[in-house]
Parts: sequence; C-alpha cells; structure tokens
Amino acid sequence: MRTLVLTRKKYKMKITSILAAALMMVSCGTKENSTTEVVEQKPIQNVKSMASIYDYTVKDIDGNDFSFSSLKGKKVLIVNTASECGYTPQYAQLQELYEAKGGDNFTIIGFPSNNFGGQEPGSSEEIKAFCSKNYGVTFKMMSKVNAKGSDISPIYQWLTQKSLNGVSDATVKWNFHKFLIDEEGNWVAQFPSGVSPLDEEIMNAL
Repeated sequence: MRTLVLTRKKYKMKITSILAAALMMVSCGTKENSTTEVVEQKPIQNVKSMASIYDYTVKDIDGNDFSFSSLKGKKVLIVNTASECGYTPQYAQLQELYEAKGGDNFTIIGFPSNNFGGQEPGSSEEIKAFCSKNYGVTFKMMSKVNAKGSDISPIYQWLTQKSLNGVSDATVKWNFHKFLIDEEGNWVAQFPSGVSPLDEEIMNAL
C-alpha cells in the first residue's frame, strides 16, 4: 500500500514537472517569435528618379528616330519653334549661330510646337519646306511636340522638371524658348523667347 502511494506521488510530480517545462517552452517560444516577426516598417517614398537627357529618343522631322545620346560631347541649344509667330525671324539668328558655332562642340535642335497661339499648324513636310525656303535652316529639326500641358512630351518633361533634370524647374511660356545643355548632358540655363539666339549671354555660354 505504501509503495502504491509513493508511486502515485512520483507520477504526480513527474506530470507536474512535464507541465511546467511545457509552459516554459511555450512562454519562451512566444517571446522569441514576437521578437523575430516584428520588423520595423519604413515609409515608402514615391520620388521621381532623375534621368539623363541621353536616355531620350525622339522623332526627327523626317520621322526617323533620333537619340540624344548621339550628342554626347556637344553643347546643345534646344528651341521650341513656330512658323507664324512674331519671333519666327529668330530662325535666321539660330541659323547664323549654327553656322558660326555649330560642329563638333555645339549644335541646335529645333522642336516645332503648336502650343502657343496655334502658330505652328503645319505638317512636318510643310515645316521643313518653310524653314529651308525662308531661312535656309540646316540645323536639326524634330517632329512637332507638345512643350506644355497634360500631354507634354517626355523630352520637355525633362527640360522643365527639376525632379528629372536635377537642376531647375522651368515654364515654357511661348515659342522660341531656349534651353542650354552642356557637353555632359547637364541642364545649364534657359532663355525666354525675347532673348535673341545671338545674345551676348548665350554667346558667352558657348
């Protein structure tokens, strides 16, 4: 009888020990899991990445692809043009600048745009013929683009948004607004429509 009672006591002690150990394991396991599963959440920032002008490809006035990467090593003057504007005679000044400075180190890119006063209504063929006949333009002309608005072209997004060009925001307010890009593709300066392509500030920058 005494042996039976002792056996029962030992059995109860053993069960109690097992339960205590199990509770300790559960407690430790819960603490460990909570530590490893809690991860610090950092806010995601939606930041528009800067781009290089050399990443852009546009259509030239003949409808062919033109990559800005082909301009590496050259300073570039980019101008939104129009055929029926009070500033249209600047085509002659742009051509004079191109003949004086254009070559391995500098070029001019013209982007026809109908965003301002509807002053560039023509087709690419008509624009090309107009520039050649009236101003003898030989610098590179592109197909018509939007220089502002909700459907602004990618290249003008780059020219007017600091988040892309890394230097400055800008607003194209009228035809013949000018942007100067250096030989490494960096946005350098902008010049409003009233500034002549032959202005001293532009000439000195070249």
